Amino acid sequence: MEKPLSQLRPPVVVEREDLGRLFDALARRGRRIIGPTIRDRAIVYGELACAEDLPVGWADEQDNGIYRLRKAAGAALFRYVVGPQSLKKYLCPSTVRLWQAHRGENNAVDIVPPTVEAPETALIGVRPCELQALAVQDKVFSEADYVDPGYQARRQNLFIVAVNCTHPAKTCFCVSMNSGPKASTGFDLALTEILAEARHWFLVETGSEPGAQALAEVPNQAAGAAELQAAQEAWAQAARGMGRTLETAGLKDLLYDNDEHARWDEVAERCLTCGNYTMACPTCFCSTVEDFTDLTGHHAERRRQWDSCFTVDFSYIHGGSVRSSAKSRYRQWMTHKLATWIDQFGLCGCVGCGRCLTWCPVGIDITEEARAIRQSPRAGAKT
Repeated sequence: MEKPLSQLRPPVVVEREDLGRLFDALARRGRRIIGPTIRDRAIVYGELACAEDLPVGWADEQDNGIYRLRKAAGAALFRYVVGPQSLKKYLCPSTVRLWQAHRGENNAVDIVPPTVEAPETALIGVRPCELQALAVQDKVFSEADYVDPGYQARRQNLFIVAVNCTHPAKTCFCVSMNSGPKASTGFDLALTEILAEARHWFLVETGSEPGAQALAEVPNQAAGAAELQAAQEAWAQAARGMGRTLETAGLKDLLYDNDEHARWDEVAERCLTCGNYTMACPTCFCSTVEDFTDLTGHHAERRRQWDSCFTVDFSYIHGGSVRSSAKSRYRQWMTHKLATWIDQFGLCGCVGCGRCLTWCPVGIDITEEARAIRQSPRAGAKT
């Protein structure tokens, strides 16, 4: 079996003052650079011109229904974890035109197919859980029987610079989902930031030939034993510092067997069915299709737009909504994420990023709900 490029090329060290050369190398290749930046008091994705556009010296505090930014000691570039936005906004835009039609002379109708915009893009600061989320989306949009051409084109034009996590949030549980805190695949380059008293540097692993070519334009040196050990200790510390855990053994069958568990009623009393879960989740892909016409009747188009299974109208059919209660909608979301997704796509729909915990206004915790059902399964259900 062929080894990944990251195993064939030994890790190197890039000093903090040289990281900007990587931005320059990517810009020379005509790539727009997208990465974490600060806007509206949160870490969000936006276009970057240089390394100084990153949230230098900032950290985040996350817990159930809580998100805060604070200044941290030192000038770390990646002291935070994930913010409210995921990378799906760049691969599955919130609104996509599927087709448009124009009525011309003699009532002739001209159907115009969509134009796929897929700029060469470099994503900086992608966390391991986000890489796993991309793998999940790949299963849905580019590896199934029906391929989404827009997704596929945008995905093929990505250059990914991952950043391994060294400071997880209280809402993180990527270790439980085998998606972090260290990236093992799916990247072109992977960075581990080490900020010591006298030195600020990055351990850099290579995951592709384009990654190796870009790295060749950045001053670097072979990683020594002490530097490898420092990175390994940072990964291990992050793994030990997970704020949450989720026991996945037998979870799929547990949820199937407890579809009428009393816990669903308890969580429904708190749930606002606001849809924040699905908007923040990096793997949710529910959408709806809407048709639009102008007042002249000479132009029409169809658009695909993000939607949420937490809305009443999402499951509406003639006669009413299939899932009219908060209980049924939360149960549908959690069971799909942790159970039926596996039957559909062969892998779990949750990557342990913790966004659903942080951005739920009432702090509903998917790990807590799963634990409560496991601790008291309904009578007659399998455990």
